Formats: sequence, structure tokens, C-alpha cells
Amino acid sequence: MTLFAAAHTAAAEKKYGPGVSDTEIKIGQTMPYSGPASVLSTSGRVESAYFKMINARGGVNGRKINLLSLDDALSAPKTVEQTRKLVEGEEVLAIFGTMGSGPNIAIAKYLNSKKVPQILVTAGSSKLVDPKNLPWTTTFYMPLTMEAKAYAIYLLRAKAGAKIGVLYQNDESGKVYLEGLKAGLGNKAATMLVKEVAFDLTDPTIDSEILSLKAAGVDTIFLATTAPKFGAQGIRRIGEIGWKPQIVLVAGLSQVESTLKPAGVENAVGAITSVFLKMPADPQWDGDAAMQEYYKFMKEWAPGEPAGEAQSVSGYLGAQMLVEVLKRCGEDLTRENVLYQATHISDLQLPMFVPGIKINITPEDRVPWKQARMARFDGTSWVFIGDVIATTDEH
Repeated sequence: MTLFAAAHTAAAEKKYGPGVSDTEIKIGQTMPYSGPASVLSTSGRVESAYFKMINARGGVNGRKINLLSLDDALSAPKTVEQTRKLVEGEEVLAIFGTMGSGPNIAIAKYLNSKKVPQILVTAGSSKLVDPKNLPWTTTFYMPLTMEAKAYAIYLLRAKAGAKIGVLYQNDESGKVYLEGLKAGLGNKAATMLVKEVAFDLTDPTIDSEILSLKAAGVDTIFLATTAPKFGAQGIRRIGEIGWKPQIVLVAGLSQVESTLKPAGVENAVGAITSVFLKMPADPQWDGDAAMQEYYKFMKEWAPGEPAGEAQSVSGYLGAQMLVEVLKRCGEDLTRENVLYQATHISDLQLPMFVPGIKINITPEDRVPWKQARMARFDGTSWVFIGDVIATTDEH
């Protein structure tokens, strides 16, 4: 009877939400596996591979992670459709790591009304960092406004007389980058920002936009796009016409393999960016233990994916964070506890983060980190050019 009572008590301590059993934790997400932004879906495949590795090692507290990752082509209406399928049809415990600001904004109110955790989403819009109106939503990225503000802080210090031209993609992400740069420049924006040019992800090239910025007398160009294809086009075109502006790249364009090599690394020499991750293609991390562990994982579990891409590292880190959250949940795998654990993280230093950049998330402050280091490309690697820059959130 004593053994029976103990077993009964242990069983009673288990608390399960939808998608959870003694053997499984069902998680949902959408990714652009098709369409013009399909290169971004690498992170989804790496996340799936990471969970396969965790499952092969016994799972999380004895349960296997079952990631249902559906294609949305980075189209908000499709994201809504697929997310409803995951929540109402598959009854997943949470939505994790969905890609893109527009898609995540489109599903945020729905998920919050259903009290479904929308956690660690891969999006930089500050509209998603709104604990009052979106209490069930957390991101796993510095808001793009804050990233752009870091560039503004750097330029105000290093090149206060810059004549800045902004080339931005005509969507939520591009517009947020532009807004963040203006906010960071403050009252200097009126004189330093001389031209803004937009383009669509469906455009074949951005050659004409580059020429218009040059004609405007720009000496510093901010490439505000999340698409490596257009980042490479812009850098290459600048080199082809013999123009020598200061190139500022958003973090998503700093990948050597997918952006700088297609652009011609010689054309990217002198470009600056912000860095918060250890980049695989950067020789400075070759002897780093965390980097070696990452390469070992990629070789064994995701051999078909590009280990040198930022999207691969992003997927690797996102999957690590979800595993950390689920481990902290213990036997209480309810939606409420998943949200609680995802919003109570203090000074967590992930191995693949640049030293000094730590994750802090509270119920009141959902911005996961607020620091970055500026770096300049020397033709081979990104070389740090200053201390960690801490930004403040303006949203």
C-alpha cells in the first residue's frame, strides 16, 4: 500500500498540457521552406536535427521532442492557416521559433487569445515585445530597432558627419530597421540621413537603387535587408561601379558563405556589422571549444546543411534554448509553466554567444539581450573594433 501511495503521488505531480504525454512533447512552428526567402528555412532543419540528437540521448526528462515544422513561404496568411492547423488539429504544446516578423505578428493575437505559448520566435519586430498585450509571446532576437540603434550609436561616435543612405526591403523588417536607425540618430537624423530607398523581395536586382544612392552623394550605406541574396547583390554592385562608401550590414548579412563570398570578399573589405554570435566561417573561433562542438553536431546530425551559415547557428541556438526551457519545466509541462520558464531566465551565457552577451528575460522585459559588438570585415574575418555596445529599447 505504501508503494502504491508513493506511485500515485508521483503520478499526480505530473501536469500535462496539450501535446504532452509520458513519452512525447509536441511542438509546432512554421518556416519558409518555399518562396523567395527559403534560404532562411535552414534554421528549421537544423532545429529538427538538434531535437533528433536530444531524442537519441533520451529526450528531455525522458520525453522525445516531436517538432512539427510546416511551410508558410514567409506569407502571413499561410502562417495563420498553418498555425491554426498546428494548434487546433495537432494540439501542440507551444509554437516555437516561427520565422519572420510579419508572420509572427499575424498569429500573435490568435495564439495569445488561445493562451498558447508563442516562444523564442525568430523575429526582430518590437511589436512582438509587448508583455502587456501579448503576454504569451517571447522572441529570441534583439529587436531590429535596437540592432539598428547600435549602428547609429557607432556612427555618431566614429563618423558624425556621415551622409547616410538606407536601402531597405519594403516589409516589416526593413521598415523597422529604418525606424530604429532614425531613432538612434535622434536629432542628427535630419542632417545625416540623406536618402531612403526601398525594394521588394520579388525584385530581380537592386542595381538601380544602388546607383540612386550614389547619385545622392551618400558616403555611408546601410543595407537593411534580411535576405542574403540582396545583401550580396548590393555589395557586389558597389564594388563593380568603383564606389567606396562605408558599408553597414545588418547582422543577418554578415555571413561569409552566403553573403560576402557571393558578393566578392574584396568588395566587402571595410564593411561593419554588429556581432553577438560566434560565426563558424570566422577563423578567430577555430580553436573555440563551443565552435568545435557545433561543428561536431553539424557533421553528425545535419550533414546536408551549411555549417558556415548564420541560419544554421541560429537554429542550433534556438533549439538549445527550447531544450533549456523544457528541462526547467520538469514534470509540469503545461502551457502556463512553459511560458513561466521562458520568461524567467537570468544571465544565461550560451556557448556560441560572444563573451559578455547574456540572455535575460523577465515577464516585464522580454528582450533577450541588449548588447552587441561592432566588427569590421578584413577580407577574411570580422575583427572587433570596440567594446560591447549596450542599447536601450525605445518601443
